[in-house]
Amino acid sequence: MRRLVYCIAATLDGFIAGPDGADPTGPDGFWPIPEDYLRHLIARYPEILPARARAALSVTDPGTHFDTVLEGRRTYEIGLAAGVTDAYPHLRHLVFSRTLTESPDPAVELVAGDPAAKVRELKREEGRDIWLLGGAELASALYGEIDRLILKVGPLTIGDGIPLFSRGTAFAPVRWQVVEHTALESGAFFLTYDRVPEGSSDGAVDGR
Repeated sequence: MRRLVYCIAATLDGFIAGPDGADPTGPDGFWPIPEDYLRHLIARYPEILPARARAALSVTDPGTHFDTVLEGRRTYEIGLAAGVTDAYPHLRHLVFSRTLTESPDPAVELVAGDPAAKVRELKREEGRDIWLLGGAELASALYGEIDRLILKVGPLTIGDGIPLFSRGTAFAPVRWQVVEHTALESGAFFLTYDRVPEGSSDGAVDGR
């Protein structure tokens, strides 16, 4: 069965964006993108690079992890504000919104219903894993459906901002098993965790 993978960049203090919700990698953003970080993304996760970055970097590799991307309206509208109606034309692209009534792009699917129900439907389909891009509110709505976390942890703190999951998320402790870890010389870490099923004992750790 396909997995829902929350693959997201986070600061050391657990934030995925600043208080204004703007793109932290944008022109006025705070997120560092050193050369080794970019090389690792291209080598391991080329499909999570947006189309403009792929074109600028001459990336044509379709990737092996994901064929579908999910995002909430607020995250999607960051691209819209920059004139981008579909940042991921190489992936099936779903946007969850109860307020958008018409998709700005024919390739982008709008979903107004229950996110968890839609994800369970997607999991039953054939294909690669499903990438949950964000933001925090959608991640909160899908908290119980996330099978894997891939955290791109940057070597910085920001003090305040938008957390990994929105602050309205219900208290529900989940154990995660690390299955891969990569440390870059620039100070960033790529950490991959799989959800530990309830009642299971911790398995072996396979890191690198």
